[in-house]
Amino acid sequence: MRRLGLLLAPLLLVACESQVPETEATDTAAASDGTEWSNIGFDAKEQRHSPLDQINEENVGELGIAWFKDLPDARGQEATPVMVDGKLYISTAWSKVFAYDAKTGEELWSYDPEVPGEKAVDACCDVVNRGVAISRGKLFFGTIDGRLIALDANTGARLWETQTTDNSKPYTITGAPRVVKNMVMIGNGGAEFGVRGYLSAYDVSDGSMKWRFYTVPNPEGKPDGAASDEIFEKAANKTWGDGNWRESGGGGTVWDSIVYDKDLDQLYFGVGNGNPWNHGVRSGGEGDNLFLSSIVAVNPDTGKYLWHYQATPAETWDYTGTQHIIQAELEIDGQMRKVLYQAPKNGFFFVVDRVDGTLIDANPFVDNINWATGYNLDTGRPIENPEARFYKTGKPFIAIPGALGAHNWHPMSYNPATGLVYIPAQQIPQAYAVQQNDFDKKRERKGFNVGMSMTETLIPDDMAAFKAAVAGTTGRLVAFNPKTGKVEWSHDYPSAWNGGTMTTAGNLVFQGTALGQFKAYTADKGEELLSLDMQSGIVSAPSTYIVDGEQYIAFLTSKGGAFPLAAGIAGGVSRTIPNIPRLVVLKIGGKAELPALPEKSEVVWDPPEQTGTPEQIARGRELYGRNCLVCHGDSAIGNGFTPDLRISGALQSAELWKSIVGDGALKDQGMVGFGDQVSDEGIEAMRHYVIERSHWTKENIADLAVPVVR
Repeated sequence: MRRLGLLLAPLLLVACESQVPETEATDTAAASDGTEWSNIGFDAKEQRHSPLDQINEENVGELGIAWFKDLPDARGQEATPVMVDGKLYISTAWSKVFAYDAKTGEELWSYDPEVPGEKAVDACCDVVNRGVAISRGKLFFGTIDGRLIALDANTGARLWETQTTDNSKPYTITGAPRVVKNMVMIGNGGAEFGVRGYLSAYDVSDGSMKWRFYTVPNPEGKPDGAASDEIFEKAANKTWGDGNWRESGGGGTVWDSIVYDKDLDQLYFGVGNGNPWNHGVRSGGEGDNLFLSSIVAVNPDTGKYLWHYQATPAETWDYTGTQHIIQAELEIDGQMRKVLYQAPKNGFFFVVDRVDGTLIDANPFVDNINWATGYNLDTGRPIENPEARFYKTGKPFIAIPGALGAHNWHPMSYNPATGLVYIPAQQIPQAYAVQQNDFDKKRERKGFNVGMSMTETLIPDDMAAFKAAVAGTTGRLVAFNPKTGKVEWSHDYPSAWNGGTMTTAGNLVFQGTALGQFKAYTADKGEELLSLDMQSGIVSAPSTYIVDGEQYIAFLTSKGGAFPLAAGIAGGVSRTIPNIPRLVVLKIGGKAELPALPEKSEVVWDPPEQTGTPEQIARGRELYGRNCLVCHGDSAIGNGFTPDLRISGALQSAELWKSIVGDGALKDQGMVGFGDQVSDEGIEAMRHYVIERSHWTKENIADLAVPVVR
């Protein structure tokens, strides 16, 4: 067990005994009959389970499209639609918000916060947004450039906005806020680049900050005047050694899961990875580095620490603890206990006592985990494979799961009737290697600063490696039983990065896939009952609601996010699926039809002659891995929604290439210039590397390497 609750036991006692006024508690509860879906997780428990059963295992095969709306920006669409008072609300790429009539699809209003295009360089994992919060006629959402904005939910008029981050640093907001007791809770992202994480609470009436909890120590070694000061001074500071974190900020961003427990009046949030990833560089290989990769519980009124559980002490693989957290009750040894369920990146499913943070159980929900063999339930710590700490062995380590996780941000759901948790799981291995030279060690404002060699982890140029990358990257829907600690049933998918799940009282679980199918299974046995072709990949999670006596199901389509951006050839067959940003709403007997897909465009593949020297190409490969991979794909193999550089017309002209890559000619479209940190010679070397990639893939894997363009 990893917690510090005994240090502040009186605070915990007060939290357990306190009561939430009814007028405040109603802000976090969905309509009890399920007619509305008023929070992104349905209600405060975040179970994503609806009590509706009008659509059930008997008639789900009759689902059809009631209406749909095409959306701007063919980037990742990750929000769960929220329905309140007959209005359906979504947030989209670039932090735009739309409101529709939930029955007819009539657009009621839209709001564009006009995020500067150049802010995309600070978004590790696409310019996405995971949803809005609604409370008492107000709508709240975060923006890529770190603002928290309140709108009138009826008109879309802006009421207030607050800058929650320092925009001189690579902070972003991609997660959804939560409203708790007249406060809006929001975190941020940016740990890959180097920031210091925190969670903040703002007054719903005017956006003034009420409290802030930092998740890692102050690099300057002094108090911040924040809610987290006391616990850091007493204990958490001691878990950090000296290292690069004092320059980087340490990471630990709260970029997604925030959950309010009205029974205990506690607020839980998940904390992300460290910066740099490499614990040997970040903290000199010393200490657990609290509160990285943890669930933290605080008093929602003050932000004061109550307890924590750290799933991955001394995190070094980007194993974030920000994945979906579900509140539930579980019978253990004949006694019902209040618990939290979490399936974070590291591949183990955790059952944690939500009263005090005690680890109850931890079991794998995917196969082939190799960084650890299990957990010691007495200490709460993983039983690690020593080879996984690559910075200690000095040898590269191919980890399963890798940094994209056995489960990423895609929401999971819980059905109280079956007792099962439905997890969008995946297998995406990744190589980790120590820094090779001064280039790897140097920190930059743009590009990943992860304390390891990005060049050494690129897929090597041989067909066996490329085929292994495709075959070894898969997805799976897992129905996990927390009571037994085992997978009850599962379905394999040929691609990773499938959509979030929703379950209903109709004995159903719904999920969209990376290959564009919207599926329904029986929740108890996993029998597939429905598979509708949606033309585009689906990464979002669905919601459901009733208007005028009819049940509807809503979700977004698109491709996007970290895996499609960076995967390269490992994206496999999902790279052939179009990227169409769209809101789709289904109902029994729906008759609307999606428009026919346009013909696939012919790809003009005519790379210029290679004139670069081997030394230039090698240098370009190094610079590409550090600065370009996470948006334009491993080994420069594109993804179909950011430009495929191998077929870019800019390759033909050194001057045009420099104007874009060096000078930022396309910054308003999200492509900033790197000339402030890469020399002209380096920018030209990158061009030669991409030309080499273009020739190599055209000659060797042309049939596999070009994504679909429509």
